[in-house]
Amino acid sequence: MSDITAKQRMAIQRQPMPQRDGLERCKDFDEVNTGYDLETAIKEAQRCLQCKNAKCIAGCPVGIDIPGFISKLADGDVAAAAEILRSSNDLPAVTGRVCPQETQCECVCVRCKTDTPVAIGYLERFVADYARENNLEKPKEVSASTGKKVACIGAGPAGITCAGELASMGHDVTLFEAFHKAGGVLIYGIPEFRLPNKVVEHEIKNVLALGVKIEKNVIVGKTVTIDQLFVEGFDAIFVANGAGLPTFMNVPGENLKGVYSANEYLTRSNLMEAHRRDAETPVLRGDKVCVVGGGNTAMDAVRTAKRMGAATSTLVYRRGREQMPARVEEAHHAEEEGICFEFLTAPIEVLGSDDGWVEGLKCVRMELGAPDDSGRRRPVPIEGSDFVIDCDMVIVAIGINANPILTQATPDMNLNKWGYIQANDDLATSIPGVFAGGDIVRGAATVILAMGDGKKAAKSIDNYLKTL
Repeated sequence: MSDITAKQRMAIQRQPMPQRDGLERCKDFDEVNTGYDLETAIKEAQRCLQCKNAKCIAGCPVGIDIPGFISKLADGDVAAAAEILRSSNDLPAVTGRVCPQETQCECVCVRCKTDTPVAIGYLERFVADYARENNLEKPKEVSASTGKKVACIGAGPAGITCAGELASMGHDVTLFEAFHKAGGVLIYGIPEFRLPNKVVEHEIKNVLALGVKIEKNVIVGKTVTIDQLFVEGFDAIFVANGAGLPTFMNVPGENLKGVYSANEYLTRSNLMEAHRRDAETPVLRGDKVCVVGGGNTAMDAVRTAKRMGAATSTLVYRRGREQMPARVEEAHHAEEEGICFEFLTAPIEVLGSDDGWVEGLKCVRMELGAPDDSGRRRPVPIEGSDFVIDCDMVIVAIGINANPILTQATPDMNLNKWGYIQANDDLATSIPGVFAGGDIVRGAATVILAMGDGKKAAKSIDNYLKTL
């Protein structure tokens, strides 16, 4: 690492992420954060103390050698930093943008004890972007062919990661994707102002370059079944089809015209490009939009509605700001963009006009009571506090459930009481040769946890194939 003392490193303050002005960026879908330049990235990298027992590595679900790539970056060797990153992460430009580093690698950084952690996520993004833009990426080595065939169902973070790992091991891998584009939640769920599609497409291109094949518009459970894939010659299967069944509030008026699930709304605006005025896919453009929920999906939806022309775009959440599961950075960005917040507020009815269109959201004020099963204080309604938020569109973003299409067509697969696939510690299911990971096992989780499952499953599948 560059010749700089620990005392000098400690004196360097965390470098802020450059970003576009809130009131300007809320008018388009261009990326909010603009990224470090080389000088700033090297300066931030020099803050790393290169701990001998680097807890940040254990804090990363895919086990990136964080001190290793940061050390190379601090020396100005971006190509070497990129090679270290990609050796353990097939999607570094993605995770550098959307991974919750603040609750994983960065929160265990030793610098947290005295000031602020090293900006690991910002550095990961910089290295991946710089390598891509300057043609510094080196292809991963691929082992000799094993002659074994593996099907990965779902071209989202878990499936893509598993496919890339297996292909580098020498296996013949095919990805099966239900949509017409690969990427899963990266391409249909996360708006371009947070994660540009061109970034996702490039990362996927690198995985396909390892020899991975992809078949799109294939719904496993409808187009083809698990049993048929085995008949077609696949030796093992990894199921990572996600959990895309929306959860609704079950309140009166929820079937009115103008009520969307966040899944449908974001899929239309992102994957189907309905945010473009010339798009063929229809989507409502509300003037006064309410989004119900407090997670990252709710934040994406409320910020998208603003960009789609809403005069007021309001987030309605039944707990307080401190309990909101969305990333702190996303909430801060939303505030800068003029998003309204109604905390400690729960909808009790969607109000409609005589012709069946949304015209208001009836709510009740809440207060926090005793903790519930999740350990968070349970919201309790305040009697007589009913009020109405004037709106013409409601987006529900309160969670998702397991997609039942594949599992209903696979009766021998064991599920838990919520309909998610049961997998053991090696991610093997009740069907020999079938493994599963990501949201279809975990429930709604993060991109990086899904990727961690993809890596773990690849190792398990490789071990399984060696027994055949």
